[in-house]
Amino acid sequence: MPSTKKLALTTLFGVVVFLSKTIVPSPIDKMFIVVQALLLTLGALLLRKMGATYVAIVGGILTALWRTAYAPVTFATALLYGLFVDGFLLVARVNEAEGKVKTRRLVISVTVSTALLGYLSYYMSSIVLGLVPRNPTLEVIILFAGALNGVVAGYLASIIWNKHLRNIIF
Repeated sequence: MPSTKKLALTTLFGVVVFLSKTIVPSPIDKMFIVVQALLLTLGALLLRKMGATYVAIVGGILTALWRTAYAPVTFATALLYGLFVDGFLLVARVNEAEGKVKTRRLVISVTVSTALLGYLSYYMSSIVLGLVPRNPTLEVIILFAGALNGVVAGYLASIIWNKHLRNIIF
């Protein structure tokens, strides 16, 4: 895929991630990140090496510009999420020889990435920054919601990739 197409796709996915983050108020946005998880996963599959991280960087920069008071934390969290998705997909070896992805491995990778990031994001907001009072019930809800979003996003990404996108040459 030519670099201009990769840049356009990365920017498009990053803008949609930004929109999904700014429409939903915080801390609810940390529990409903299925759109972000889906686009980071598809970015990783379509753009290959570091694809999710590139998408996360674009979304993180835009979100940091929107939430200037917490710009460094916002950007760092977005970057970490992209790195988690890329890293877990790489470690799980989700790609098969014929271009398909292994659904179970993809779902597990995205689920772990999303749940881990949701919890770390809440931890940073409550413990490190002191923005949200610590609430064990909310911690469990965020962990569960992150995992659920990861399952949905991983499964959707698998279906979209295996049925529609895997034959696209990059």
